[in-house]
Amino acid sequence: MPVGLYRVILVPMLIVVTHHVPDLDAVTSVWLIKRFLPNWQDAEVKYVPSGDSLDGQIVDNDPKVLHVDTGFGMLDHHQSGEFTCAAKKTYVYIKKIIGMGQDSRFRGNDKRGGNGKKRGNGKWHDEALERMSEVICFYDHFKEANLPDATADYQLFSGTAIFDGLRSMYAEDEKIMEAGFLILDAIYKNFKERIWAEEILGSEGIKFATIWGKGVAFETINDAVLKLAQKSGFMVVVRKDPKKGYVRIKGMPDTKVDFTAAYEKLKGLDPQATWFLHSSRKILLNGTTKNPEMKPTRLSLEEIIKVLKK
Repeated sequence: MPVGLYRVILVPMLIVVTHHVPDLDAVTSVWLIKRFLPNWQDAEVKYVPSGDSLDGQIVDNDPKVLHVDTGFGMLDHHQSGEFTCAAKKTYVYIKKIIGMGQDSRFRGNDKRGGNGKKRGNGKWHDEALERMSEVICFYDHFKEANLPDATADYQLFSGTAIFDGLRSMYAEDEKIMEAGFLILDAIYKNFKERIWAEEILGSEGIKFATIWGKGVAFETINDAVLKLAQKSGFMVVVRKDPKKGYVRIKGMPDTKVDFTAAYEKLKGLDPQATWFLHSSRKILLNGTTKNPEMKPTRLSLEEIIKVLKK
C-alpha cells in the first residue's frame, strides 16, 4: 500500500426499528437486541408509525435492519393471535443466534460478552431473560386486569405502569427508550438475584425453630434471599455476609415476632459490634450499606441462630 494511503473499512450501520411512543414490549425488544445480540450494542434506533416499516422496505429483507413490535415481521406479533409478544420473539431469536455461535445476519465478534449460560447441548439460555419475556407477554396482553387486586395503588409501581408514566411524560421517543433501558437493567438485575436466591433457599439454608414459627439462616452475599424466604413462609430469616461480616435478621410483618430479647442478648455476647433494633422490633441489623460505619459482629452464624432458636 503506498505511503500516505489508508485502507478504509466500512462497517455497515445496524438499525433497530420500532414504533413511535414505544411501550414496554417495544422498549424491551430493543433493549434485548442492544444489550445481548452480538455486535448490535451500537445499533441505531429508528421509529416509525405503528405497523409500518422503515422507509416502506420489506421487513426482514435487509440483514442490517431488525424491526421489532412493528412491520409484521419475525419480531412482531400483531399479525398473530398467538399468546406471545415482540420481546418473547426477540429473546427466542437472540437465543437461537447465540446458540449457533454467530449472527448469521451480520457476522463479527461480540466484545461485550454474554450474561447467559451455555447448556450442555451447546444452546444458549438466560433464565432471567426468559422469565422477563414471559412477564412482558403477561402485561402486553393486559392480563393484570384479571388480578384480584388489579386496582390497588401499589400496582402503579409495576413495570408496565412506570412505562405508561414515561410515555405520558415524554414526547421524544429517545427519552422513553433511554429511561426504559435503565429500568430494564434494574429489573434484569433483580431477576438474576431472585434466581440465585431461589437456588440458595433450595439448598443452603439452615432451618431452625423459633417461638414464632420456622426460621432459616444463610451465609451469603445475596440479600434477595431474605425477602424470598419470608414470602416462602419463614417467620424469621437471617443472613450473614461472609465478606463484610454483617448480619441482617428479619421477622415477618404483622406477626408477634419481637427481637427485643435477642437484641439485648446479642449486645451482651458481642458489645463491640453495632446492633440496631428497628422500632417495629421485627428487624435486627448488624451492618448496613446505609451506615458504613457500623461494626460487624464476631459471632458466627451458628451462635446467632442459637440466640433465636426456640
